[in-house]
Amino acid sequence: MTAKDIDEYISSSPKDKQRKLREVRAAIREVAPAAKESIYYQIPHFDYKGPLVWFGLQSHHIGLYVRPHILAKHKEDLAGYKTTKSAVHLEFDEAIPVPLIQKLVKAAVKSNKADAAKEI
Repeated sequence: MTAKDIDEYISSSPKDKQRKLREVRAAIREVAPAAKESIYYQIPHFDYKGPLVWFGLQSHHIGLYVRPHILAKHKEDLAGYKTTKSAVHLEFDEAIPVPLIQKLVKAAVKSNKADAAKEI
């Protein structure tokens, strides 16, 4: 089933993973309260003047998906995390790295604002 919103996405996830999903969402909302929430590519998505971040439950982790240039700028902060070109793997057996998530989201907000200003 495809969730219609983030609440449904989290509530339809396995019970033992819901708390961590809520933590990720809360970390994002705290630094991007004006971001619009939606389900995009069947996972939670936040948009503010363009795409900010997605997150999704995977079999062994929660994927936090950020545009590649944001991750590249924060390579040192991401040391110790498994990453791909556009994702950070948040392992189930580790605490949710709220400060890291917030730093990445803040960078995405700043980048989107700069891109929007160029369009004017």
